[in-house]
Amino acid sequence: MIGILLSANHSLCATINAMIADEPHPHHAPEAQAAPKVGLAHSAALLSIGNIASRGLGLTREIVIARLFDARLVGAFTIASQVPTLLYDLLIGGMLSAALVPVLSAYANQDPREFRRLVRLLLTVCTCLFSLLTVGLLLAAPQITWLLAGGFAENDPELFRFTTQLIRWITPAIWLFSMAGLLTAVLYALQRFTWPAFATAIYNLGVVLAAPLLAKQIGVTSLVVGIVAGGLVQCLLMGWDMWRAGLSFRPSFAWRHPALLRIVKLYLPIAAGLLVSLFQVGLDRRLASGISAESIAWMRYATTLQQLPLGLISVAISLAALPRLSQYFAAQQEQAYRQTLGRGLRMVMFLIAPAAVWLWLLSEPLARLIFQHGQSSLEDTGQIVQALHIYLIGMLFAAIDFPLNYAFYARHNTVLPAIVGVLSVGVYIVTAFTLLAPSGYLGLVWADTAKQASHALIMLGLLRWRVGRLDAQMGRGVLQIALAALAMAGIILLFFYSVDRPANHTLWTDTFTLVATGGLGVLAYFAVLALTRFAEAQQLWVWGKHRLGFARVALLK
Repeated sequence: MIGILLSANHSLCATINAMIADEPHPHHAPEAQAAPKVGLAHSAALLSIGNIASRGLGLTREIVIARLFDARLVGAFTIASQVPTLLYDLLIGGMLSAALVPVLSAYANQDPREFRRLVRLLLTVCTCLFSLLTVGLLLAAPQITWLLAGGFAENDPELFRFTTQLIRWITPAIWLFSMAGLLTAVLYALQRFTWPAFATAIYNLGVVLAAPLLAKQIGVTSLVVGIVAGGLVQCLLMGWDMWRAGLSFRPSFAWRHPALLRIVKLYLPIAAGLLVSLFQVGLDRRLASGISAESIAWMRYATTLQQLPLGLISVAISLAALPRLSQYFAAQQEQAYRQTLGRGLRMVMFLIAPAAVWLWLLSEPLARLIFQHGQSSLEDTGQIVQALHIYLIGMLFAAIDFPLNYAFYARHNTVLPAIVGVLSVGVYIVTAFTLLAPSGYLGLVWADTAKQASHALIMLGLLRWRVGRLDAQMGRGVLQIALAALAMAGIILLFFYSVDRPANHTLWTDTFTLVATGGLGVLAYFAVLALTRFAEAQQLWVWGKHRLGFARVALLK
């Protein structure tokens, strides 16, 4: 199922935009109307390919880590690698789409000369800011380790010291990631998508290459080397592309440029919400470190598996729907807005349901195939499966939460999602402290699931209050999806438990189980939807026939 989703994602964003709007497929458009969309389609294709490469290499990275290092050391590395990730999310990640790209794009379109001045100023300001931050974190590494992994100090002092050392070594990546994010915003404003599209893939490739080459010499530190090397290559490639675009790296000290104040004003509300979210992530790591370093690794691996379909399905559909929802809201076409959002939500549920069933029922052979090799053990596989089952419940809520959030963004309302985000963190905290003692690290997994569920349910209630009922087909669609998911589960369970399997699981037996049994389940799922005439399944079938037709024509030529 995961392989199917990876291969399909290449055209997902462009196709869904037509499907959720109930319009003809782009290939049916007249020649005169298709021409203006070529640039957008090309950019979307580049970003989709980059997304596939990034997620594929990300999964490969986790496989390499699991096979080379035991869960205890992976826990320490996870804490260390969280530092540049959290700071990037706070400094650049939230600012990128909300402030940097809109402001830079406006200057690039209206005044290219002023755009170049602004880019030089941002490079100067960010170089100084990120350099000071890097030095400060180098000095504060022990305090950061205590905040994120204070449990190590009590349970494993040696691991606490090693984690502190890893944080010091990984600190340069903070500067590299942040500068790469700034360069990404500049390139987006210039409509140059190639290198930004593959930025995360390059970062993952650094770990994939460095770990096997250096693991015997420097152990888990090889992962840090890979992260820093990947960040450096990111910066160099995007800096080179920016230079090709005619932009210089000369410093500028025009501190009173009006664009700076505008960027800050746009960013502050986003930063406030991010701080609450980062607090929850930090608390999660701090509580997990008090249980064991291994539990952090188990949660990491389970999260990787459930986030793969979530990112490829829900995020892609939400991004594809956002421009059209914004247009309908601006034009005060509330009925079209509700219909489009309803189709988007049905599409998310239609694609996420088989992924959830597949991952739930085949989680053991999947986790064994991916993680139970090298340093990973049978116990690791069992713990990953337990965590994954709980995370999958939260994944179902998170899947519908993305389009709900984007629906409010399309209405120029970022306040309500931010408030709901704060409330859901409160749900996490209460659940975590309630379940931590009786359930251990699984209590934290349940807390994360409770957070996802509360956020999605509150957003659904707010949407009903502000927008009204979406459309009459929503309830019928949910019922059709549920029946198809039950049929899929029944087929998988029937074949999984009726076929004689060898006692000793091998790479080939697990692969066969996943492909054959899972494939039959997926066929059953789509067969039930076809029999019940589920609209989105029929649209996907038409899209698939068109793609095959074009491929056939290309081969004949």
